[in-house]
Amino acid sequence: MSETKIALVTGANKGVGYEIAAGLGALGHRVGVGARDEARRASAVEKLRAAGVDAFGVPLDVTDDQSVTEAAELIERQAGRLDVLVNNAGISGEMGTGWVQDPTTLDLDVVRKVMETNVIGVIRVTNAMLPLLRRSASPRIVNASSTVGSVTWQADPNVDVGPIMAAYAPTKSYLNAVTVQYARHFAGTNILINAACPGLVATDFTGGYGRPPQEAAATAIRLATLPDDGPTGSFFNDEGVIPW
Repeated sequence: MSETKIALVTGANKGVGYEIAAGLGALGHRVGVGARDEARRASAVEKLRAAGVDAFGVPLDVTDDQSVTEAAELIERQAGRLDVLVNNAGISGEMGTGWVQDPTTLDLDVVRKVMETNVIGVIRVTNAMLPLLRRSASPRIVNASSTVGSVTWQADPNVDVGPIMAAYAPTKSYLNAVTVQYARHFAGTNILINAACPGLVATDFTGGYGRPPQEAAATAIRLATLPDDGPTGSFFNDEGVIPW
């Protein structure tokens, strides 16, 4: 088995996903750049390769069964296994003024769309990649979550978790719960799975407001490279463990 670790990062053509791919590549991983948009995917791969990263493109729409199946088949052909899966792809859904999603006026189609990407997409990709991950000596799964997904903090009036985001925030709560269920299933195996919050990041997602994506990628990279005795089934940001 090759000593070079193989990683797949979904939504890796820009923003935090790109920086996670770049960071893993800088550590010596061969990185699959998962993205729907062909031109942006190719551009990201070219940029990563120019920086010395062993990167390859993975056409991937996390909401499409066939696309995910074909992505797994491509990685099978390219590498024969997968050591790291970072489920980074996510959407916020339509926002009102001030980034508010009012639960009393939610468009249910928006709710379904956000859930399909942020939760079902993660399950779809994870399960499709599991046969490849099980071939790794130390498989790691990282799910990109958010502090707005912490029900503990959302319910605490003394914690500022930002505006009401009734479509987006619950999908991150659901994703956190799913992460725990996977961790319970993987208990006693070599698969470690955790959730990571990048914080408020200056990307298209936030309209350019927040901290640099490279800085925001640090927690996911750390969780993707945990030692064998590292934590599993937990939720982290830069400062440490976040309550579910």
